[in-house]
Amino acid sequence: MLTRLDLRGFDADLRVALARPALDGPSALGRPGSPGLAATVGALIEEVRDRGDDALRDLTERFDGVRPADLRIHRDELQSALDACDPDLIAALEFARDQILAYHEAQREHEARHERMGVHVQELILPVERAGCYVPGGLAAYPSTVLMTVLPAKVAGVPAVALCTPPGLDGAPPAPTLAAAAIAGVDEMYRVGGVQAIAAMAYGSETIRAVDVIVGPGNAFVTEAKRQVIGDVGIDSLAGPSELVVVADSTIDARLVAADLLAQAEHGPDGQAVLITWHETLIEEVDDALAKLLAATPRRLEAAATLEWGGRAVLVDSPKHAMEVSNAIAPEHLQLMCAFAEDLVLLVRHAGAVFVGEYAPAVVGDYVAGVNHVLPTGGAARYQSALRVGDFQKHVHVVRVDRDALNRIGPFATTIADAEGLAAHAQAIRIREATRPGGVDRRG
Repeated sequence: MLTRLDLRGFDADLRVALARPALDGPSALGRPGSPGLAATVGALIEEVRDRGDDALRDLTERFDGVRPADLRIHRDELQSALDACDPDLIAALEFARDQILAYHEAQREHEARHERMGVHVQELILPVERAGCYVPGGLAAYPSTVLMTVLPAKVAGVPAVALCTPPGLDGAPPAPTLAAAAIAGVDEMYRVGGVQAIAAMAYGSETIRAVDVIVGPGNAFVTEAKRQVIGDVGIDSLAGPSELVVVADSTIDARLVAADLLAQAEHGPDGQAVLITWHETLIEEVDDALAKLLAATPRRLEAAATLEWGGRAVLVDSPKHAMEVSNAIAPEHLQLMCAFAEDLVLLVRHAGAVFVGEYAPAVVGDYVAGVNHVLPTGGAARYQSALRVGDFQKHVHVVRVDRDALNRIGPFATTIADAEGLAAHAQAIRIREATRPGGVDRRG
């Protein structure tokens, strides 16, 4: 079930040994930036830029099987979905909303103020004017992603938050997605998905106004579209298929490990589900448990495709070695399931999110822990973080200098400017020095 990799005694480059195989599996699209995918996505983006709403309708009909007369989803549609939803689901979404809001409120940064040598610096923290959230559709509904993308933007103070998601064959997104949008308080919502949604949010159309930042996960096409619009808008990250690494020992029930690996694997092909252990017998036990759980899961084909391509069991020498392997993978989700899991937290260097102990599966982070589930993938946890409030904000420096302070610091600035050969830079300081007390006033 899981491909074995024995790294006991291995002392070479772990990142080479753990390199992901080339994408030749079910999607076979290549990674974002690959020539074929880039050309296809680029042509779709240009179509939207050239033809606006007409292109959005044509592409939605081509890819989603329905031609929307009205691209906008109106408030009454959201309310109708909310009214029709199972009360238990509404209660769960409202609980998740409150958890997410509480955690992200704690991320609010305070404006910094600083003074040295008479130079007063203030840092303004300002929200972007418009944020665009993308929520995938197709194989499943993702109301949780509505909450995870819209709510941090709201906490950041973004005045207008727009959401795009593909419609179903009836012309509407799934009811849980609409209900979550109502609960999150989204300002605008559109029945547009895929590359065309990213293009519309980046460049605008007759119906959809362009935004400043686009966030949210998607398939390879969506990710490539986000890559191509960087610079015209900001993005959160280039999110890829779901990933989970579980570091476990023989004290943990193998069924729990298998259940958690399967939970991430059911997202579909090209993901990673990795067990790292220093107990060889655990691998056999997890394999057996996985086979039984896989046979009974409704999304068996999606999970099996992930396990075939990215399911691995890595045998290591020790807990410390296990963490070295995990850090080399830099997974989206990392679960520490062993007798001394808390001690291993101190060895984490690269992971999108860490879940500690047998009662903290990554699934709680997907829904109700309050942390964000839009996480870095594909090894990007080496340099990126989860989606956060700051992704919707800008930091603007405000500098105040009076005449006496300029007279003190000016000579340092002119010395550097002279060394760089930028005479006009130096002159901008020296012309002000001429107005100081005792100098010649040249203001006329």
